[in-house]
Amino acid sequence: MNLTAPPIETVIVDLGDRSYDILVGHGALDQLGSRLSGMLKQPRVFVLTDETVERLHRHRLDEALGPSGVATHWLALPPGEKTKSFSNLEHILDWLLEASADRGDVVIALGGGVIGDITGLAASLMKRGMKFVQVPTTLLAQVDSSVGGKTAVNTPRGKNLIGAFYQPQLVIADTALLETLPPRELRAGYAEIVKYGLINDAGFFEWLERHGSDVLALDPKAIAHAVATSCRAKAAIVAEDERETGVRALLNLGHTFGHALEAANGYGPDLLHGEGVAIGMALAFRYGASQGLTPAEDAARVKAHLEASGLPAAIPGRQGGPYTASRLVSLMQQDKKASGGHVPLILARGIGQSYIHRDADLASVETFLRGELLEG
Repeated sequence: MNLTAPPIETVIVDLGDRSYDILVGHGALDQLGSRLSGMLKQPRVFVLTDETVERLHRHRLDEALGPSGVATHWLALPPGEKTKSFSNLEHILDWLLEASADRGDVVIALGGGVIGDITGLAASLMKRGMKFVQVPTTLLAQVDSSVGGKTAVNTPRGKNLIGAFYQPQLVIADTALLETLPPRELRAGYAEIVKYGLINDAGFFEWLERHGSDVLALDPKAIAHAVATSCRAKAAIVAEDERETGVRALLNLGHTFGHALEAANGYGPDLLHGEGVAIGMALAFRYGASQGLTPAEDAARVKAHLEASGLPAAIPGRQGGPYTASRLVSLMQQDKKASGGHVPLILARGIGQSYIHRDADLASVETFLRGELLEG
């Protein structure tokens, strides 16, 4: 145990009889066995992971479950965004069916957002719903995708277009698991932490401007504070609007631009999801500034902090490559939040003052993107 780490913190996602805990802190995984004891009808669990995470963390999960005597059945998929596919969803369901999994069993998602998303969707479909637990191993998953019950797979027409709202029974955000993350993956997750400050917590953004380097260095107190603050922010929004009919849409700050960039890039490894979100947030603030909706100094401040944290804040390959203004706008129109020919954008009146701009003028968005891409 890291003696300098703060105690494990419990954040509650309040959804009535479907409420669940998020355990945050160094060594939180040690509580998995005791937490599972009340969920299991027989001493077994199914663990879905990817090949990289299995190599790095299988022993930790086995150690955590060892004293409880729970048997584990493992399936490891290839790593990467392309794993979130229909074919892999079918593979997971067949694996569970072949092992005679039933609705009284629990499947554990051990991995990043890709594994969490596809595990949750498989759990929602398996015999019309089996229990699942999130054990996120990336910073991005700990502060965002593991919380709130969004599950999905991708299609060639866009990201996360096929999915369901299906809540986990428990989330264990063990910050010790982050120590194996490559720096680039850590920075990608940090983008989602910045998002919470930009949505409605200017004080948290100011704290990140002072302590972001400590978070990225995995200082025990700084990382625990950043993850717990992010989880509390998301839990509060999810409790108010579970199915994204209102305020939960604010969590998509940066995502409409970011998802379009990812889709245009074919979900390739040269643009991670968190990097797309970072660019998307910077674009949202700059677009708002171009329309007189956002103070230009706040847009500059967002860009400066993202770049100081090692994150991109502009569209890569600005003169060529897969990105054109018309292509990006076309992909934005296919976003799952589009309705009645309109694409809502999350913009900001300033740092910590985000809002839903429901009637974005896509012609002005395309003009703005042409300028960003230096297109003629």
